[in-house]
Amino acid sequence: MTKIILSGCCGKMGRVISACASQRDDIEIVAGVDINTDCSLGYPVYEKFEEITEKADVIIDFSHPSVLVSLLTFAKEKQLPVVLATTGFSSSQTETIKSASKEIPLFFTFNMSLGINLLVALSKKAAFVLDGNFDIEIIEKHHNQKIDAPSGTAIMLAEAINNTLDNKMMYEYDRHSKREKRPTNEIGIHSVRGGNIVGEHEVIFAGHDEVITLSHKATSKEVFAVGAIKAAIYMKGKENGIYDMNNIISL
Repeated sequence: MTKIILSGCCGKMGRVISACASQRDDIEIVAGVDINTDCSLGYPVYEKFEEITEKADVIIDFSHPSVLVSLLTFAKEKQLPVVLATTGFSSSQTETIKSASKEIPLFFTFNMSLGINLLVALSKKAAFVLDGNFDIEIIEKHHNQKIDAPSGTAIMLAEAINNTLDNKMMYEYDRHSKREKRPTNEIGIHSVRGGNIVGEHEVIFAGHDEVITLSHKATSKEVFAVGAIKAAIYMKGKENGIYDMNNIISL
């Protein structure tokens, strides 16, 4: 049995994770943390981490980047592994996360979906095989309530491809402001916001007389909840360091 503290429990994803957890017998959410404590989830909900008295094996965070410092402070004090599923971290916050991983185990990814992480692996393979002969474009689509753009997943895809290509690519987010031909060492990243799109990502490799498209479409937030729970179970008892979906996919 893996005992979980859920940060951001009263939010949309928090409620989805709570519903998924209630249907399983291998995990238990023992406490939640949220600025809004007025939600009935079947376990105690606290406004601050320091108020928690329940014992746990791991923390799942689906809250907001502003919570990061208090979350990591609590995790380091209690020596608890953390599954960071929140998106929109700044570059300085990412460095804070990497630094904290020297003291506690941290699972950090821009997308908790197993399918998305498979898309990353396939995109890296395609980039390696097609190196130098195909233009690369990434299109991401999300609901109209999403604040950050491009999505963390689009950035994750771009960086995975760029690393495969020896980091020689530049990212282009605003092509409409230019009047020039597309350079070959560029990855175009485009954002669409509308309706209640859960999440769609498409990677296009456009070459001479042929186009290869890799894509993933999430139709429910449950895919992210399942991934987060799987990560939490995996992180129980792990040593300090940074972990991601590659550790789970390679099992």
